[in-house]
Formats: sequence, C-alpha cells, structure tokens
Amino acid sequence: MIAPKQPHQKTDAVPPGEPAHDPAAPGMSEPDPTGIPHPAREKAIRAAASVRAQAKPGSGQTAKAKRSKNSEGTERERREAAAYAALSPDLPEALRCIASNDRVTVRRDGPPKPDGKVVVYWMQRAERGVDNLALDVAIEVANELGLPVVAFFSGVANFPHGVLRGYVFLNEGLRDVEEDLHKRNVSFVLRNAPHEDRLQFFRDVNAAIVIGDENPMRVPEQWRQEVQQKFDGPYWTVDADVIVPTKRHEKAPYAAYTVRGRLWKMLPEYLEESTKPSAKHAWHKPANFHADDPHEDMTKGWKDLDRSVGKVDELTGGAHAAQARLDHFVAHMLPQYAHLRNHPDVDGTSVLSPYLHFGHISPLRIYLAIENAAAKNPHLRESADSFLDEMVTWRELCVAWVKWDANYDNPETAEDWARKTVEKHAHDKRDQLYTAKELENAETYDELWNAAQRQMVRRGWMHNFMRMYWAKKVLEWSPSNAEAMKTLIYLNDKYFIDGRDPGGYAGIAWAIYGKFDRPWGERPIFGKIRYMSGASTGRKFNSKAYIAQNPRLGDSAAAAPAPIQRPRTQRAKGQYGG
Repeated sequence: MIAPKQPHQKTDAVPPGEPAHDPAAPGMSEPDPTGIPHPAREKAIRAAASVRAQAKPGSGQTAKAKRSKNSEGTERERREAAAYAALSPDLPEALRCIASNDRVTVRRDGPPKPDGKVVVYWMQRAERGVDNLALDVAIEVANELGLPVVAFFSGVANFPHGVLRGYVFLNEGLRDVEEDLHKRNVSFVLRNAPHEDRLQFFRDVNAAIVIGDENPMRVPEQWRQEVQQKFDGPYWTVDADVIVPTKRHEKAPYAAYTVRGRLWKMLPEYLEESTKPSAKHAWHKPANFHADDPHEDMTKGWKDLDRSVGKVDELTGGAHAAQARLDHFVAHMLPQYAHLRNHPDVDGTSVLSPYLHFGHISPLRIYLAIENAAAKNPHLRESADSFLDEMVTWRELCVAWVKWDANYDNPETAEDWARKTVEKHAHDKRDQLYTAKELENAETYDELWNAAQRQMVRRGWMHNFMRMYWAKKVLEWSPSNAEAMKTLIYLNDKYFIDGRDPGGYAGIAWAIYGKFDRPWGERPIFGKIRYMSGASTGRKFNSKAYIAQNPRLGDSAAAAPAPIQRPRTQRAKGQYGG
C-alpha cells in the first residue's frame, strides 16, 4: 500500500546566485516521446512468450538446430549463412555450424589441433556456470570432438584501477562458478598472479581449441588480440553478456533514439535460452598441476594492490546471490519500479548492475524473468517496459559505444556541438573549485552531493538518479571538463563495484560532454551541456531522508528509509540500467 504523500525536503545546497527553478532540470524527467516503438515491443513480447513455451531444459538440442528453427528468413540467418561460407573448409561440419552462430567471432580459424587434449573455455567477462552461451558453445564443441572441457580463469593482479573491493566480489563469484561447472562435468581451474599466464595454461593442458568471451573494454580486448596472434590453434569468442550481439551495431551509436527501434526489432532473433548441455567427457587434473583454490583469497601476496577500499558487507558476489536478488526484485519491487526508481530515499531499484558487470547473471535471464512476470500480471507492464528500456536500450548502447569508440574514456569522444560549447566556456569563472581529494572525502558545501559520495564510498553503489547529479556537480566544481572527466573516472573506478564498465564511462561522458544527449540552453560553465542544480534535484524526492541515510562519519546511525511515496514528477531517463 502506498503511504500518504509527505512533503519533499530540499537540500540546503544552493550556492549564491543559483536559481530555485532551473529551466534545464525538468529535462531529466521528460520521458522519451516514442519510448520503445510499439510494433517492435509487441514483437519482442511475443518472442519472449514463445521462448518460455518452447524451453525444454536439458534437451541437449544443439544451438545451431534450435537457432535455425527460430530465425528462418531473418537477417540473422543471412548473416550466419555468410559466416558459414567464410569459414575454413578444413573445419569439421558440426563445428562449422556452431561457429557460424552470430554470437561467435572466429578470431583464429582452422581445424582443432589434432593432438589437442581438451577444449578450453577461457572465462573472463561471463563469470558464471549457468545461462552462459559462451560456455554452451565450448561444451558443444568438446562433445563433438570427444574431448573434455576445462574452464580457465586468469586472476590478473594489475588490472588498471583495480582495488580490493572489486576482487573480493569477483572472488566470491568464482566459488559459485566452480560449484555450477561441477554439475555440468566441466573442470574449473583458477590461476592467480604470478601464475596467471593464459598462453602458458593453454600449453599446459594442450588445448585443441580455445573458446572465450567477448569484452569491448580496451585492456581485455588487448588480451584477446594477444591470444589471437600467439595461440597456435583456433580461437573463437562468444558475445554472451548482451542480448543482441554488439557487432550488429557496426558503429558507435549517436543516441538512444537512433538505436532503440532497430535494437528492439533485432532482439527477438536472439531470445534463445541456454540448452544447458553437459560435457560428456571428464578431465582429470594431472599430478602437480598448478591450480588455485577459489575459496581462498585470490589477492594473497599481491603487494601492489590498493587495499584501501574493502568489501561491501551488504553485497555478496556470485551467480547465486545475483539470482536471489533478481527473484526478490521481481517478486517485491517490480510492481512499484516505474514510480519509485528515481527516489534515492527508498529501496526501489534492482542493484543488479554489479552482477551484470562481473557477468554473474545473464541479461537474457533478467529479460525473460521480467517478461514472465509481466505476462502473468499485466499491471506490471509499465514497470517492465521502464526497466527493460534501461537494461536493453541503454546498457547495450553503452557496450556498443565502448566497442566502436576508442575514446570512450577521454574528451575526444565528444560530439562536434559539445566540443564547440566546451571551448567557448573553457575560461568561465567557477565560484567554487574542489580538489580530487576533497571530493573523495565528501568535503563540499552540498550535503546532497556529499551523501551521494558517501553512499558510493561505503556501499560500492550509488542510486542511478544521484549518479547523474553527482557527475554534473563535479563538472561545476572542476577547472575544466577534461579535469572533471579525469576525477570522475578515478572515483568511479575506485569505489563502484561496477566501475571500469561501459555504463559508468557512458554516464560520465553524458554528464561532462553531453554524450547521447542534445544541446540545451546556453549557461555559464556548462554551455549547451545539460545542467542539474541542487535545488531542482532535491525537490524530486525526500532529499533530507537520503542525506540522513548517508551521514558523515561520527554522525548518528543512518536513518530508516523514508515511507514509500509516489514522486511528484515524471520519471527520469537514467544512463545506468535498472
């Protein structure tokens, strides 16, 4: 039951000269005029219903056979036919069928090594043993070859901007991986630094073929290119952590409205549940074979790791925790999601982004769970559409942008209109400047912003609506847009569990350089880049309660969440997923 509406409290953070009513701020609450195009949405709903009706877990049906049945006459089928024709004629027929899957990228073609002993699934982005289409491909290939499957994870100690917090969450996920892979007769090997050399591992097990994940981020892509160049056997990657394969975008997206319609039209072609194959042949680890225990601290002995940012007690990593969180969200929070998702003072969002970042849960699993709930209860349709537009349109836009724009984390990503307005206002006077350390310590005049920063530092997460305001204010308090972007990336990657992610970099570029946005009215510092003020933002929810929930160190314990209430304004279009 919805509690009676309470007066909204505004933050006291209104600097001298800031208007109480900001003309740009309402733009954050305006819904997209078209939303998800109706015909495309209806087609996606019917396709999801068909997947649910046809799902036969454990059927053993190959991905290719199932795909042919569901994609006849589609663009996907034509793409797969072309991919099949381009493959090496020396590749066995069954493997040609699997390799032509539109999710698969054959980075190194050719037949499996004739003396190979195992099929290696090199796990990196899709860190899970369930609902993992890349793992399914590896198992199917191994069963065709009569070989066992070994899943390998390389614990790299020097990942850029890596801190203890992220490694703890990752480490927890690997324990679920080992358990779930065992049920599918797949062996799991973890090698942590200094023994993490992936190419050495492929030699140690005598890999006949390597199947890996896709990942558009710069450093993981460099790893893939190294394997492509140096491994002496076939190497495929599978795009398992988006619903529509990212290569279908073909270029960096300009804005959500330019990709939404096409993305949703393509989506039904890729709604394919895992067939949950199990490996037919077991691998027996040789004596004295090096493997680390995922139940131990993977960072033990790493002298250079930043340990100043530790575990978040309220979030546990792993596929099991991710599924439990999804179940709770669908059962208890989805009904009010459309109305509460932009209320940082209440618990109204899924907090699934950390699990999506580490691949602990499949976006397709989330999509089908939300659609299933909406099919059973039509009253959930508004909330389902709101959530799915975030997870499908915005999340997959961010991934495609990172894949096709090498400048995703620097000012060169800005569009021409943004470059011009930034240059025009480069020397505008800032009334207040803060150092990166002052911002990190939440030492600003704006208690609403400070509360958001403290939420990130302590919980490894920040409410989506506040992430937008948080980033906008850093621009206002920095000597330049470039410096603001640098500071935000530093804070984003250090404290967020889902840092170093396409969604985080997209949100920063949106806030600082108007990426995926449009020009707004001219104003100091921001120019034509969208502005958010403390006065207008604080009126959209109970900001006083939110500040109390994220107190300064030494203040009284955090207040209980405010009573659930419908917002006065329309919901905002966020950049970070549900």
